[in-house]
Amino acid sequence: MPIIAFQGENGAYSHEACRTARPDHDALPCHTFEDVIDAVRDGKADLAMLPVENTTYGRVADIHRLLPESGLHIVDEAFVRVHINLLAVPGTKLADVREAMSHTVLLGQCRGFLREHGILPVTGADTAGSAQIVAAAGNPARAALASELAGAIYGLDVLARHIEDQSTNTTRFLIMARDPDPTPRGDAGMMTSFVFRVRNIPAALYKAMGGFATNGVNMTKLESYMVGGSFTATQFFADIEGHPSDPAVARALEELDYFTTTVEILGTYPADPRRHDPPG
Repeated sequence: MPIIAFQGENGAYSHEACRTARPDHDALPCHTFEDVIDAVRDGKADLAMLPVENTTYGRVADIHRLLPESGLHIVDEAFVRVHINLLAVPGTKLADVREAMSHTVLLGQCRGFLREHGILPVTGADTAGSAQIVAAAGNPARAALASELAGAIYGLDVLARHIEDQSTNTTRFLIMARDPDPTPRGDAGMMTSFVFRVRNIPAALYKAMGGFATNGVNMTKLESYMVGGSFTATQFFADIEGHPSDPAVARALEELDYFTTTVEILGTYPADPRRHDPPG
């Protein structure tokens, strides 16, 4: 059976994304994002599942730096709703819970529920790891905030489901492989992701972006970040709708090339159908 690697413990939201997007793959847990990438590069896994952004807390730290350096190619994307649940040892009632442990990001996404029930937040290393700790301790006064999958894996009861403050809480994952697959496929159109650095001329970024506007190419993301420890070395990460073989996209990329020193396409892949869903 093919293998897909993810960062975290079994039961993490990345594990849930693997099961949702690639149910025909075995999931391989890894300690870090770098370990996930290495697992694919070394042949221990066929695919990597990497979170890149969340609708509530924004960009996942370090991912945009790792993607261009990975040597891997984006072959798909997956949008996964993040439902947060209060998990406790069997037999626990909601009134018994005094503390909830989870990753600091998840704790921040459940402030309303925790305040309402007088539950103190306790920072854990990650979500599934917190569920594992709670299960091992067996203390009904301490619960975990994690996925239902984590509850099933570690034998915890679900005391409250979907307690996140934002009903649209969604994480976007990129699925990466050793070889690119730009084959047009899917019913929601194609996406292309790339990184670039602009030339050192006045209004270079404005001019570089002009080709996408004049050719009617929709750019869904443009982010900048420093590289090489310099405030003047800026790299940009962009997502656009379309395939490089589309005439409009080809013209826009050609114009981009004129105003940049480097352009690297990270992948051309089918858009997740949920990309176009309305919020809620």
